[in-house]
Amino acid sequence: MRVTVERAQLVKSLAHVHRVVERRNTIPILSNVLIRAEGGELKLKATDLDIEISESVPAMVEEPGATTVPAHMIHDIVRKLPDGAQVELATRPDGATLDIRSGRSKFALQILPESDFPDLTAGTFSHSFTLPAADLKRLVDRTWFAISTEETRYYLNGIFFHTVEVGGDLRFRAVATDGHRLAQAEVVAPHGSEGMPGVIVPRKTVGEIQKLVEDPGAVVRVELSDSKIRLTFAPAAERDDASAGIVLTSKLIDGTFPDYGRVIPQGNDKELKVDCRDFATAVDRVSTISSERGRAVKLTVGDGRLILSVTNPDSGSASEELAVEYDDDTLDIGFNSRYLLDIASQLETETAVFRLADSGSPTLIHDLGQTNALYVLMPMRV
Repeated sequence: MRVTVERAQLVKSLAHVHRVVERRNTIPILSNVLIRAEGGELKLKATDLDIEISESVPAMVEEPGATTVPAHMIHDIVRKLPDGAQVELATRPDGATLDIRSGRSKFALQILPESDFPDLTAGTFSHSFTLPAADLKRLVDRTWFAISTEETRYYLNGIFFHTVEVGGDLRFRAVATDGHRLAQAEVVAPHGSEGMPGVIVPRKTVGEIQKLVEDPGAVVRVELSDSKIRLTFAPAAERDDASAGIVLTSKLIDGTFPDYGRVIPQGNDKELKVDCRDFATAVDRVSTISSERGRAVKLTVGDGRLILSVTNPDSGSASEELAVEYDDDTLDIGFNSRYLLDIASQLETETAVFRLADSGSPTLIHDLGQTNALYVLMPMRV
């Protein structure tokens, strides 16, 4: 194999694919990135056996071929080369070394054969559709923080994507929960998503999706099977060709997501409206006193005002008062301050709406006048 590629394009693609490679691997081939030169392009692929990312860059191919090379090492090398440089990659006849040349710089890296590299993309996909990258990013950004990190309930370690009919319209919905809070966001369901199976996309894959949506004007082709999802990120300039771009393939979580509709309160009749920014900064201030373990903040609402208070026997107490819209009975309720701040950071309008029932029941939170995203938060004893 002998190929020449522009440094800027190579380092950008390596940055995309090398992230899935774990720094410490007991299987040597999983530390490597597969590079294949053919047909005027260089294709890069990396995997950890759960996620696979591939991308192609234009290249001048003198001798086609393929090999694998340490992913983090080649990324660091190319990243440190000067801007505008041309990078030549060539395998030696012994099949054990890859030479990297650029200007006066020369590197020789040990390689492993292409035949050892695993392929995650085997299998067929039963459902396929496209949606704007901005919609996918919105769904992920507004729900990812509620993904559980508790490995025993592995079926909560991801975002549940599915379609649901709302008022006669089909919606594409994302839900995440850790048992203490729930986040739900939805967009108009894309054509072709009808009848798709509900799938749980793992936390690590969700993180890669957030990083790979670099162009909000791009389009994403989604392909699904019972066990895998494949996302193809096509640049905005190639919106009509969703086969171009970065391809992310991932295993899905094999489990049943709980019936989350049962925990979304329907009868909460006490409505509290508060300025979202003022609320978030007040919670942040008073929670400075809270214990690292509990992080509890007490909300006392009544007579058009909200009092946030924290009492910590080890350090002291704090309180702050806000003017709010509320005309119901006085209510005391406690929440984890970090959870409140996480939700407040996702709200888009100036006014946050809290729908309350009593001090022991879950609270529903959403933007004023919007129901495309909602959040449920379980109370704490304070």
